[in-house]
Amino acid sequence: MKTDDFDYFLPKELIAQTPLKERDHSRLLVLDRKTGKIEHERFDDIIDHLNKDDILVINNTKVLPARLVGLKEETDAIIEVLLLKDLGDDIWECLCKPAKRVKIGTIINFNGLLKLKCTDIKEDGIRHFKFIYNGILMEILDRLGQMPLPPYIHERLEEKDRYQTVYAKEIGSAAAPTAGLHFTENLLNKIREKGIIIEEITLHVGLGTFRPVQVDDVTKHKMHSEFYSMKKETAEVLNKAKKEGRRIIAVGTTTTRTLETIMSKYGQFKECSGNTDIFIYPGYKFKAIDALITNFHLPKSTLVMLVSAFASKENIMNAYKEAVNQKYRFFSFGDAMFIK
Repeated sequence: MKTDDFDYFLPKELIAQTPLKERDHSRLLVLDRKTGKIEHERFDDIIDHLNKDDILVINNTKVLPARLVGLKEETDAIIEVLLLKDLGDDIWECLCKPAKRVKIGTIINFNGLLKLKCTDIKEDGIRHFKFIYNGILMEILDRLGQMPLPPYIHERLEEKDRYQTVYAKEIGSAAAPTAGLHFTENLLNKIREKGIIIEEITLHVGLGTFRPVQVDDVTKHKMHSEFYSMKKETAEVLNKAKKEGRRIIAVGTTTTRTLETIMSKYGQFKECSGNTDIFIYPGYKFKAIDALITNFHLPKSTLVMLVSAFASKENIMNAYKEAVNQKYRFFSFGDAMFIK
């Protein structure tokens, strides 16, 4: 299976640079994965595709203002740091550039409010840093940090919270779970009123979101691990739904990866936490989810491989071609798909 098999043509002007004024007014492409049939709707029509007693599972992770720009002590070289993962004891895994300027012992100063001291060197520009500061770290990051928008977004984000879901609460992500950006509190309330149960899991989105697949053979790609957790009450609701044959609908690939990780590991849902590097591509047999709400993903990315595993590569490539022809907006601030 070749990485190039998951390529598709996308005009640059279809890459969404800013969020829509109304979150739930984005377009929605509905794909029947059994028949390949496609419908074009608006995102708030999603409620018409959800049935009473369905379980909608959302990822409640919150994005860190994780992009920091500081000066290397001694040389005043500008260093950009992207926070990826809290390793504990004020040690963080970060992506930095230019990485070649950061050696073990290098100290980067951020306006005197925060200093990072390099403690370990990893591959691909990744470094471990000891954080040195006084006060509350999250308050300092709020003052210093910027939202870590993907590199294909070149417009300035006017409101930080537009790169957060309305239900974000567990801080720790380096990127937003973007399928959830379409939901509003009002839409979520209407979904609950219809009798759909909404459950939360957590997966902190890390480096995997930013890394392209750099090997020709898909099976040789190595995913970075990301922290996930599920509460006991959620596990009980999901196990009951499985037993009764009710649909479990994942909001986003991050939610999907969490649910599939837990089912693959334990054969059921259970209270747990850990790190997952699950890589889902065609040939994978889904054990947890029955439908998926997702955005349109980058060509040759692990995410387009995941949705191809769920709906078939033929259906996905056909749907993406149709979305391009219909001038849908792509990627993080773009339109959505419902794969049923």
